[in-house]
Amino acid sequence: MDYDFKTKLAAEREKVEDLFEYEGCKVGRGTYGHVYKAKRKDGKDEKEYALKQIEGTGISMSACREIALLRELKHPNVIALQKVFLSHSDRKVWLLFDYAEHDLWHIIKFHRASKANKKPMQLPRGMVKSLLYQILDGIHYLHANWVLHRDLKPANILVMGEGLERGRVKIADMGFARLFNSPLKPLADLDPVVVTFWYRAPELLLGARHYTKAIDIWAIGCIFAELLTSEPIFHCRQEDIKTSNPFHHDQLDRIFSVMGFPADKDWEDIRKMPEYPTLQKDFRRTTYANSSLIKYMEKHKVKPDSKVFLLLQKLLTMDPTKRITSEQALQDPYFLEDPLPTSDVFAGCQIPYPKREFLNEDEPEEKTEKNQTQQHQQTQAQTQTQTQQTQSQQSSAQTNGTSGAAGKARIGPSGVTSGTNVLQSDYQHSSSRLGYQSNVQGTTQSQSTMGYSSSSQQGSQYSHQSHRY
Repeated sequence: MDYDFKTKLAAEREKVEDLFEYEGCKVGRGTYGHVYKAKRKDGKDEKEYALKQIEGTGISMSACREIALLRELKHPNVIALQKVFLSHSDRKVWLLFDYAEHDLWHIIKFHRASKANKKPMQLPRGMVKSLLYQILDGIHYLHANWVLHRDLKPANILVMGEGLERGRVKIADMGFARLFNSPLKPLADLDPVVVTFWYRAPELLLGARHYTKAIDIWAIGCIFAELLTSEPIFHCRQEDIKTSNPFHHDQLDRIFSVMGFPADKDWEDIRKMPEYPTLQKDFRRTTYANSSLIKYMEKHKVKPDSKVFLLLQKLLTMDPTKRITSEQALQDPYFLEDPLPTSDVFAGCQIPYPKREFLNEDEPEEKTEKNQTQQHQQTQAQTQTQTQQTQSQQSSAQTNGTSGAAGKARIGPSGVTSGTNVLQSDYQHSSSRLGYQSNVQGTTQSQSTMGYSSSSQQGSQYSHQSHRY
């Protein structure tokens, strides 16, 4: 190519540093790069954007995959790529998305922290329903277009803040997504482990070589349970998630401790799993004879005959061939009873969750799952200590003839605005049915966000974490 032409072309090419102000506004890391909160320098609009810088030089196959997928996916609940910038000087690739202020990891952590602070505030049931509906709607669109996400977890579920798309869910971080066809091809030997441990379907843990859309459904079930309880349902000790061995003893033990050991009649094909011999060697059915999802959820005051539990049970079915599909889940009776799901998950109420904070450029990143494990263990220890103290106080109160009822009042965490009171009443706010339905061939939208990771420190309640954009 003519040198002068190349020089002229390079001079005319739009450069991200000329168009956006983002210095000092790093909000975290995604699967493959740094993410910055940005605004236009020319002031054409006041919108906030997220700039994702792909790690390394040039365009890797992973980056190509993500870019190709993002350019094709158009749905209100799936991140939409606004623009791609290629820097020829340093061979960097930048992706531009709209900015999402919140994600489910931070939202759940906010409510979990309220328990540790002796001021428990559950996620409003109406908000949980709206979140789940929109997640299912976005995943149904992906599945209908032959895309598996493969890495669904709270950190990858973004929620828009104030603006035209206030309270809308955005499924983020498509770095692990793969196009799939029927019949499905086996996993490559170098890529047997794809989903974060806590949200990984049992068939993956048993080495399934041909997996289906059901792995995303299991992950959604895990997220649903976490929204209901503010605790990761299948939390366990974390190891290197890049291990090439799909079998993870501790994770399976945790699943069986909650769900019970699967009976042969409930999962007939379990004997065909590559890791089934290891399962037989390491586990005994009798160990989990008293475990069941019913008992686990009853501890969190979810009744086994409620529609919320029945849907959760369908999402967390051990046999992937019997697991509910996203299309079936969207039609579940749970979504037909009041309160109905809304397009704004905050239902028009004040948003109590803190905004993201910026990171220093040289601030080291820590592993999300490792931090989650440590913080969850700390929270559990605090909760146990508080429970013991409460029991002691109640015993003392009974001895002194007092009722102890004052200790049961539900008060929001310190620093939360008065809008939290609405949250405590489960958003008793007029709501309407979601104003859109999926078009599996490509629903357009006026506003969209992206998959990027945001790490932030929100006072004492938020430690350094990595969240997906």
